[in-house]
Amino acid sequence: MSTSVDRPLMAAPAIVPEPDWVEIEPFPRGIEAENSFVSGGPSGRRLRVAYFQRPPDLRLFGRAWFGVETEGPPGHAHGGAVAAVMDEALGAAAWAAGHAIVVAHLEVDFRTMVPLGVDATFETWVERAEGRKVFTRGSLRGHDGEVFAEGRALCIVLADEHIEKLRAAHWARRARASGGGG
Repeated sequence: MSTSVDRPLMAAPAIVPEPDWVEIEPFPRGIEAENSFVSGGPSGRRLRVAYFQRPPDLRLFGRAWFGVETEGPPGHAHGGAVAAVMDEALGAAAWAAGHAIVVAHLEVDFRTMVPLGVDATFETWVERAEGRKVFTRGSLRGHDGEVFAEGRALCIVLADEHIEKLRAAHWARRARASGGGG
C-alpha cells in the first residue's frame, strides 16, 4: 500500500495565464480567507488556484492545480477537492461581478476524473441575479478541452451586517496573529 511518504513530491507548475487574462483577487480585502481550504496559501501538495478576468468580459477564469494531497481514486483528485474548487470559483464569479454572496446550493456534475498534477482551467460566470439570489455556472477543463466537471450555484447576497461581521472577524484574527490582543 502506498502512503504519502513514498509518493513523489509534485511541484506545482508556474501559473501561466492566457495572453488576454488579467490576474484579480475576487474577494475583497478585509474579508478574504487567509487560510482558505482552496486558495489560502497551499503547501504545494494540495491545491493551488489563481483567478483572472478577460476585460471587458465579466467572466472569471482561472487555473486550478491538484496536488497529491487531493488524491481520491489512485492517481486522481478526490471529488470533494474538485467540488471545493468549483464551489469557490462559482462564488468568486459572483464576488468579481460585485455581488457579496455565500453559496447556498451547489451542484457539480463530474464528467471525468481529474488526474493528479493537472493544471486545469476553469471558467465561471453570473448567469442571472434575482433580488438577493445570484445564479452562477461554470466548468473545469483540461488543457485539451476535456470537461472534468460542470457546476451551478445558487448564491445569496449577504446583508451589510453579515459583511461587517466577516470584516471584524478578519481583522480580529490578524490582530491576534500579530500579537495585538485577543
